[in-house]
Amino acid sequence: MSRIFWELDPVVKKAGNSVDNNTGNWRSGRKPVLIQDKCVRCGICWTFCPDGCFKVKPEKEMKRYKFRLVIDYNHCKGCLICARECPFNAIKIVEEREK
Repeated sequence: MSRIFWELDPVVKKAGNSVDNNTGNWRSGRKPVLIQDKCVRCGICWTFCPDGCFKVKPEKEMKRYKFRLVIDYNHCKGCLICARECPFNAIKIVEEREK
């Protein structure tokens, strides 16, 4: 028994590695949709998202803000924490169509 037990078992060796894996197909029928007109760019959704699905994109067309947040659905698992945490109701929950 020269090997340490944790070398034999599957373990998460790096925290926050969901952005390295395409986990978007894990969603079970519902997904968050960001409503840009309601979003004030507070970053609460970005902070609470456990999978780092919110990305910051430069925005040239909007005069009020210089950037916008977008959801990367390749990594979104549909936990909907972002929708529950948004104080401005800028994220709605929609039923996802069959793929």
